[in-house]
Amino acid sequence: MKENEEKYRNFKQIVNAFYSEQMHLLEDQIKQVKESEEKVSLIPHLIYDKTNKLLKIEIFLKKDKQYKIKNIVEFYNRFLSNEEYKYGNNFELVHKKESFDNESLELLDFILEKAEIIKYVNNSITKGYKNYNKKINENFIILIDGSIDKIFDILKNREIVISLNYKEQNIILIEEAPDIKFNIIKDSDKYSLISNIPIQEYTILEGKDFSYILLENKLYRVTKKFQKSIIMIQEMFRLNLTDRINFGKENLPEFFGVIYPRIRKNVQFGDIYDEIKKYIPKELEAKIFLDITNARSIIADVKFCYGEIEINPIDSNQNSEIIRNIFMENEALNLLRKTGFMVDLKNKRFILNNEEKIYEFITKDIFLYREKFKVMTTENFNKTNVRNIHIGGIGVKIENNLIDVDINKLGLEINEIIEILEKYNLKQKYYRLKDGSFINLIGNKEVEFLNDLQVGLGINFNRISDTVIKVPIYRGLYLDNILKKIDNINNLEDIHMKHLVSDIIEKKENGNQANIPISLKGILRDYQIIGFNWLKNIDKYGLGGILADDMGLGKTIQILSIILDYIDKTNKKDRKPSIVICPSSLTLNWKNEIEKFTNNVKVLVISGNIENRKKQIREINKYDIVITSYDLLKRDIEFYNERNYDFRYAIADEAQYIKNSNTQNAKALKKISAETRYALTGTPIENSLAELWSIFDYIMPGYLFSYRKFKENYEIKIIKEKDVETINRLKMLIEPFILRRTKKDVLKELPDKSITILNNEMDEEQENVYKAYLAEAKTELIEDIKINGFENSRIKILALLTRLRQVCCHPGLFIDNYIGESSKLNQCIDILKSGIDAGHKILLFSSYTSMFDIIEDRLKEEKIKYFKLTGQTKVDKRIELVNEFNQNPAIKVFLISLKAGGTGLNLTGADMVIHYDPWWNASAENQATDRAHRIGQKNSVQVYKLITNNSIEEKIYELQQRKNELIDNMLSTQATFINKLSKEEIMNLFK
Repeated sequence: MKENEEKYRNFKQIVNAFYSEQMHLLEDQIKQVKESEEKVSLIPHLIYDKTNKLLKIEIFLKKDKQYKIKNIVEFYNRFLSNEEYKYGNNFELVHKKESFDNESLELLDFILEKAEIIKYVNNSITKGYKNYNKKINENFIILIDGSIDKIFDILKNREIVISLNYKEQNIILIEEAPDIKFNIIKDSDKYSLISNIPIQEYTILEGKDFSYILLENKLYRVTKKFQKSIIMIQEMFRLNLTDRINFGKENLPEFFGVIYPRIRKNVQFGDIYDEIKKYIPKELEAKIFLDITNARSIIADVKFCYGEIEINPIDSNQNSEIIRNIFMENEALNLLRKTGFMVDLKNKRFILNNEEKIYEFITKDIFLYREKFKVMTTENFNKTNVRNIHIGGIGVKIENNLIDVDINKLGLEINEIIEILEKYNLKQKYYRLKDGSFINLIGNKEVEFLNDLQVGLGINFNRISDTVIKVPIYRGLYLDNILKKIDNINNLEDIHMKHLVSDIIEKKENGNQANIPISLKGILRDYQIIGFNWLKNIDKYGLGGILADDMGLGKTIQILSIILDYIDKTNKKDRKPSIVICPSSLTLNWKNEIEKFTNNVKVLVISGNIENRKKQIREINKYDIVITSYDLLKRDIEFYNERNYDFRYAIADEAQYIKNSNTQNAKALKKISAETRYALTGTPIENSLAELWSIFDYIMPGYLFSYRKFKENYEIKIIKEKDVETINRLKMLIEPFILRRTKKDVLKELPDKSITILNNEMDEEQENVYKAYLAEAKTELIEDIKINGFENSRIKILALLTRLRQVCCHPGLFIDNYIGESSKLNQCIDILKSGIDAGHKILLFSSYTSMFDIIEDRLKEEKIKYFKLTGQTKVDKRIELVNEFNQNPAIKVFLISLKAGGTGLNLTGADMVIHYDPWWNASAENQATDRAHRIGQKNSVQVYKLITNNSIEEKIYELQQRKNELIDNMLSTQATFINKLSKEEIMNLFK
């Protein structure tokens, strides 16, 4: 017996290997590549180093003859710079893609990718790769990480050069398996398996997804399945240094049950077929009987059928004489194992207990079983399916300025709704009902509706004691939106609900000229009339709104129209005053606009010292409109509260001033009592969703819930998780109460605005200063973060970034006696001179007022007349400067601080805008630009943004662009989320 074991040891090795290996088939789609004879070709030489088991690639250029690329890194650098280079005596090449034939381009991309790694290695930057210095030098590339698969795709069906132990031969890449055959012969009392391929005549190379066999000047690509069957046996010959595998007659059942099914197409029997055909297994039919237990588990009885004989794979007392197809049986049993079935030895069957795996089985795996098994099921099993829930109806009616929502006809018990939503919000795939069936929770519109109902209306189903839920009237528009998402729902709307939807949603799209105040007829544009009607309808239901039109579209006059309408239609003795709160720089603008468009409207601008303001506040009821600033309101709020004023309208202009709900500005404003509150802002979202919440907390307190709840249900899910469903739900909530139009949408006659990015290169001295401060900043930052942590280092970070930005503007901003140049300043002066020569008037914005001191010196040298406006410019002086600039053709340039002059100015006298330095938030730059590109502009507006190359300014601009891609869809046009900078974004700025 021991003699036989030793004699057939090799055979046993194959059997054991086949039992342990699983087969996976992965195929690549092959791309077709055309050859061009007129251009330069890249010829790869593959070198297989058997000793180190490395596959290398050397690259040759071919025109009339071949030229070896001696240094791949140099080749890489030449390509990047389109450099012309001479190879040999007669061949000159410009290194760019147009120089190479189409077939070589993919190979070229591959080379450059690997060459970049080499470049980093040579600079001792490993990029996370280990031991690359040992594997790569400048003359060749090691093919690792499946690179041979890529090379094969590029070079298939063409001749290449390969070297085995440095002996070159020309080969062709073939995308098919070699014709390997195994003959079974009989010699005396034993059988032998013999290959037609001698073990010394082939080489095996490993790729990531494929294996490769080099045989007779051909490199064959084969699947992993081929490798784990045919090649496995072939390698067994090589491993045992033999040309045959021997086995006895007693091993024939095992050979045909285990090995033969996997290599049957490659086996030849010769003249012994009649003798051994009885050992070839009969066709296998696998049957599975599926049932469900009272414990809601799936049980499976499996039978392997060979003709009339049925075998239970769990029962050890089986007919051992039959030749079984062990390979196919194992495939079937592996499917059971992978899908979670466990063996029930007692009942000699399989059982699936895990609920999640049961769900996966009935929704997905069952289809795989129908391919492998003849599947039979019981009636009980068939009931365990995935079904839809049907929402029968919901009652909605308005009563006593509240909305009654009747959920009695939803068709689900409250407890079931609670459990379904708990699972849904945990991102689970399903919910299992009491009868054992499942509800799919992914993409289920009915479940989404229930969640929208709960989150959007602020309903807590756990606390519901009545089927009729009362919610504020401002929830009606959101409720109407989510009801439209469900098909065939029986929605019992009453007439009041229909009017609410019609007045605010449908009339948002059109205007009625007849309703506007007489004094504004013929003045309001069509879109402004629509704005008036929308504001009026919102007011009709006691709601608030955000007028978020683009800068320059006349938000002020639209608000005045609603106030005038109230004044015209209300008896003087019953009339309440309205209050406008705005930045201090705009108080006089408001007064001027009111006086321009109205007659006999009494206006009070709160100003002066505290005693004077107290006196003015006591007399508010004598006026129609009161104007104050955010700064004064927070100081005077107690005086308003002492008088218990209840204003008709409260208007927050430039409402981004209250975007931080924790500031005194926001807290004071929200203490003002008014029947209706409006917010005016072109940028309701600048940096975070918290800003949107704060503005809504002013216009309709409670509408977006508490900030803690808003952050949990919306802000985190949108900003961090990018949850599309939550984005859509928030959009449904806010859309009815935001009216936003862009210039592009409504002002067809407004001239074009073109934006040009102008880059400048620092001169040597300025660049040296920049690099020195960059290196210093990195060191300081790392040290500060190490000591104080990232969050506590933000002030330090801002200071370091500011210094780098200042160097780009002009190193003289902080370096005393700096006598070098600023490339950006020179560029700016050139643009100003060219613009003035061409007859333009120019706005020049900068975030650094100290930069204006330097610019002013140059303007004086050039004898260019200019004005300047900063935060130090008094309000009355601002208006004087603006009017003079617009009217005086001699004043060509207006220097304006970005923060001080980004809002509230009408500077249509200018038709060129220069942004000297980029600001973090693109919306601030856009607002500044819109000082010129607005109603009244007759000329096209040219905008220039000056960006210093290879500096932090480039990264700020890139950050703007990247953030602008995160379109939040919260507004009807493109407003952007620019969230607070993450640690990764900040650290990237210092690279």
